[in-house]
Formats: sequence, structure tokens, C-alpha cells
Amino acid sequence: MSATGKYQAQEFKQLVDTNNITYAHLYLEQLMLFPVDIQDKIIEDISQLSYCNSDAIAQIFKQYSN
Repeated sequence: MSATGKYQAQEFKQLVDTNNITYAHLYLEQLMLFPVDIQDKIIEDISQLSYCNSDAIAQIFKQYSN
């Protein structure tokens, strides 16, 4: 995983950890230009992680980027 991808995942994790869903949506939209329905799926997938860390979040980002 690239350093940039890990940083983006850490930033997003911080938004989710603080329950800042509005900014999480905006972050995804600006970062990866995901449409809102995909943003919801990403947030849902992340919320279901048994152990939420930057690597797991980055993997989910990668999954939806392909």
C-alpha cells in the first residue's frame, strides 16, 4: 500500500471515529469522486469491520476504486 493511500485511510478513519459522517462523505467525494451511493456502501463496509485500522480501510477504498 502506498504512503498516500495509508494517509487517506487514516484521515477517513479519524472522521468515522468521531462520528463525523457528513465530513466523511465530503472527504470521499473530494478524494475519489465516489457517488453518494458508493460512499454509503464504503461507510457501511467500514462500520462492519471487526478491527478498524488504516490498512483495512485502505483495502475497502481500493475495492471500490477498481
